[in-house]
Amino acid sequence: MSKPTVPGSPSGLPPVTALCMSSMACVIAAGIDLAAHLPRPVSLVFPTALTIAGGAILLGVLTALSRLRRFAWDRFFVVARYAMLAYGVIAGLLAFVFIKDGTRGGPLALLLAALIVFAVNVPVILGFTVARFQRLAD
Repeated sequence: MSKPTVPGSPSGLPPVTALCMSSMACVIAAGIDLAAHLPRPVSLVFPTALTIAGGAILLGVLTALSRLRRFAWDRFFVVARYAMLAYGVIAGLLAFVFIKDGTRGGPLALLLAALIVFAVNVPVILGFTVARFQRLAD
């Protein structure tokens, strides 16, 4: 019946939604920067830094989530599983578009990495948002 608690957090939960949105902002900005310069040669320094930052934030979120003991994990995985399927298809279609469009080398690898971070963030947000409001048995 009680909510899960994490020390130092007013609601007892880590700020998953805010951190995932920050991670998504990083990879979306990286993708926009790359897309703005393609098909001309593009510097990969800024988009690489943003993608690494987005991936690091996501890893931090996943680590914080993994430390929760009393959490509606069954509900989280039900929601996240279907969202992962949907966003996996979306990411796959976008990857196909990039490849079919002739994107190669470093820019393609960076766009694919950003797509992976994006495709994991959304299911985590959806699963967490649903699971955080589930009542837990004592």
